[in-house]
Amino acid sequence: MTKVDRYIFFEIVKGSLLVFFIFLSISWLLQFTRLLTLTNLIQVDIFTILYLSIFLIPNLITVIMPFVIMFGLIITFVKLHKDRELISLYALGLNIQSITKPLIFFSFFIISILIIFNFYISPKVYKDYKTKEYEIRNKINFEKILVSNFIEINKDTFLDFKNNNQNFKEVFIKFSDNNENMIYANEADIIQEDNKFNFKLINGFKITLLENDKIEKLEFNNYTLEIINNSFQKYDNFDNNTFDIFDDIINKNYINILYKIADSLIVIFIIIFFYINSIKIYNFTIQNLFIYIIFSTILLIINQILKNSSFNISTYIIINIVILFMLFSYFLIRNKNFQN
Repeated sequence: MTKVDRYIFFEIVKGSLLVFFIFLSISWLLQFTRLLTLTNLIQVDIFTILYLSIFLIPNLITVIMPFVIMFGLIITFVKLHKDRELISLYALGLNIQSITKPLIFFSFFIISILIIFNFYISPKVYKDYKTKEYEIRNKINFEKILVSNFIEINKDTFLDFKNNNQNFKEVFIKFSDNNENMIYANEADIIQEDNKFNFKLINGFKITLLENDKIEKLEFNNYTLEIINNSFQKYDNFDNNTFDIFDDIINKNYINILYKIADSLIVIFIIIFFYINSIKIYNFTIQNLFIYIIFSTILLIINQILKNSSFNISTYIIINIVILFMLFSYFLIRNKNFQN
């Protein structure tokens, strides 16, 4: 790269780093605040919550990176435009290629980072986060909870109740043994031991869904239920967000690999949009930048919707191609009209 290329490249990096730390700080604080509410539910100190929140950072990086690139480019080139540095470069006889080359280098730089994070670091660390969070949630302190809002005791057992001065009211328990069971009691005593919960339920009923789809109902004045907590010892309810590239290959989870490729490459289209929308026609007005933000955000939202859908690989690829074709066609037609 020439001196001009390096200068523009590092200006883009500086602008993006500024946005990166702002976005990361805000998103991390939001997650930390969310986790902090666990101190009202479980026996855990704030330092443990702080330690746990650090495991979310790689996943947050992959989420915020497209927005970092979007606003990083805007900040960088608006600054270069207002400082008349771009005009100076053009006055020196440099053409649009002088802007294109550092953008290409920046694109490869960002994609390399995202590929490493999306395919390995983020799922690996997020898997550790889910495991540690699940272990911490084992330390539920029922006496501190006023309204439970459905606590997951283990993957087969859910609990809801109201706590009035350690007097548990309106207790609802859903659990599975050989059948699906639901219990409602007006009052209860809840005793937690190392690996089990003892529920002493007063005045209520139990409903059991039998294998032949019949329902069995039992009303009681007193009922004791013991739930072993063995399933809490090791978290095994992992999802696609916790699978790295090696897990996907072993499990032949090719659609998840495709999602990660799309998450990594989407920044390329955000950069291309900015080039077509602003740099190529030298238009950095607020209206033009707003259009760029809207279309880039729409692309990110559509990508997220498609990831949460149940499309097969072929359908997913075709839909993405059609969407990108429509967006690029709009920008190209708009630029042609702008130049005319």
